[in-house]
Amino acid sequence: MSAADTHDDTPASTEPGTRVSDPAAAPDAVDAVVAAWQRERPDLDLAAIAVVGRLGRVNLLLGPAQEQVFTEFGLQRGEFDVLAALRRSGAPYALSPSRLSDLLMLSRAGMTNRLDRLEAAGMVERSLDRADRRSFQIRLTEQGYATVDAAMTRHTANVTALLAGLTPRELTALDTLARKLLHHLTTPA
Repeated sequence: MSAADTHDDTPASTEPGTRVSDPAAAPDAVDAVVAAWQRERPDLDLAAIAVVGRLGRVNLLLGPAQEQVFTEFGLQRGEFDVLAALRRSGAPYALSPSRLSDLLMLSRAGMTNRLDRLEAAGMVERSLDRADRRSFQIRLTEQGYATVDAAMTRHTANVTALLAGLTPRELTALDTLARKLLHHLTTPA
């Protein structure tokens, strides 16, 4: 199933006269795609396709909802990520550009672009590394510190609201399963 397949917003039909007591159990667009493939290819086990389709749709919905918060603070997601990495590094809230690149899994060139924008906005400053005069440290400014703290507070509230449809137990179960899947996908065979 491609991303285009999972982006179909046509609701799957239910039997006339039936009522679904749990809206989350009601057929959705992914069910419609899976049903069509089951009709055409009954030989395939499509359980994983359904899960990946729903994960893709969740990602498509969560991304813009999170971006909206960052925009409120004049940030792009990548810029927020840099500020957040510096903030959670602890005092003195400074890291080398290469360490930031490694933490954020970003190319050095991509990191340079983000740092240039953040420096121009007064959120970070570059200074020579006292331990190694050939390299720089990127440090949060007071403005950057205040911005990332406010953005993180708002981001946390936003994500909590976005996931409010899950009970605490369901949230824990989802986190456990996501952790297990990430481990499987990132551990070499």
